[in-house]
Amino acid sequence: MVEFENVPELVDPVLVAAFEGWNDAGEAASGVIRHLEAAWQAAPVAELDPEDYYDFQVTRPTIELTDEGVRSITWPTTRILWARPEGSPRDVVLIRGIEPNFRWRSFCAELLEVLQRLGVRAAVLLGALLADSPHTRPVPVSGSASGATVAEQLNLEPSRYEPSSYEGPTGILGVLQDALGRAGIDTVALWASVPHYVSQPPSPKATLALLRRVEDLLDLTVELGELPEEARAWEHGVNELAEQDSEVAEYVRALEDQKDAAELPEASGEAIAHEFERYLRGRDIG
Repeated sequence: MVEFENVPELVDPVLVAAFEGWNDAGEAASGVIRHLEAAWQAAPVAELDPEDYYDFQVTRPTIELTDEGVRSITWPTTRILWARPEGSPRDVVLIRGIEPNFRWRSFCAELLEVLQRLGVRAAVLLGALLADSPHTRPVPVSGSASGATVAEQLNLEPSRYEPSSYEGPTGILGVLQDALGRAGIDTVALWASVPHYVSQPPSPKATLALLRRVEDLLDLTVELGELPEEARAWEHGVNELAEQDSEVAEYVRALEDQKDAAELPEASGEAIAHEFERYLRGRDIG
């Protein structure tokens, strides 16, 4: 049984979740949750007992020192938090965790118990994958939606979030999305494409791209802090590394050509209008 901390009654809460590990190339998705947790000053709700789900020889606990020099152990686990973003008509539940090593069905069932007690009826799951995507272009973010009512609940544009046609291996995000659907909680899954040749974390440009999509879905503006500057610095650093290796530079140029040729028809007035609406919304909130 999960023990809850002092949590008020939440207003029409929506879940936003990400897990470190296989689903989280460059830690781009978990980076969104960390950013939202800090920006919204999220408060803890509960955490799962790590003994049931983690192999500590694979996902090891860490030793930390307090300000007083006292040693303490932090165990790998999954934590649930809640936030009330300024200007939002609804509360947000955040899940920040690590892909479990054992008992995935039980893990999802325990999370569902928490979400149902909190009244969650819609969810946004975040992931990141390695792809043939050039670091110099906007990070592609693919999306899929499940459930007939999720578009209404999250103000979705149906043309941008279609049912997924993917078949193949899955991670905890895919298992959780299936469990949510069976429980009547509709979901949107967003996946950022991280360039495979710069896969080491962090990947702030991909985190920023996912965060922008979360803003769109929840119809609110998030304080970005230093994230845009970190994304620019990341791209500049990768540019410098590519310039030092002619083969890498040539490969990046080939990816750029492919990307530009494929996306030229999408430079439409609708896309420009969408970006302008985001700009105006950000100015209104300040």
